[in-house]
Amino acid sequence: MKHAKTAAGSAKRQYRMTCLLGKSEKLIVDKYLEKYKIKNRSRWVREALLAHIYKMMRDADYPTLFDEHTMRR
Repeated sequence: MKHAKTAAGSAKRQYRMTCLLGKSEKLIVDKYLEKYKIKNRSRWVREALLAHIYKMMRDADYPTLFDEHTMRR
């Protein structure tokens, strides 16, 4: 019985997430993938999503003197 190969250091992915896109959103994604010659769409979506989440978590977890609402005034 053959097992699927996984990249070194990556865990087996067993949870599925799905989302729906509108026509214009799909066209934007498709043009981006074609422009940058990205062949593995799932990997790209996963890496882009997680990179964004990591950045938001890193940037939001710094100590401040004031809350966000007060700083944006």
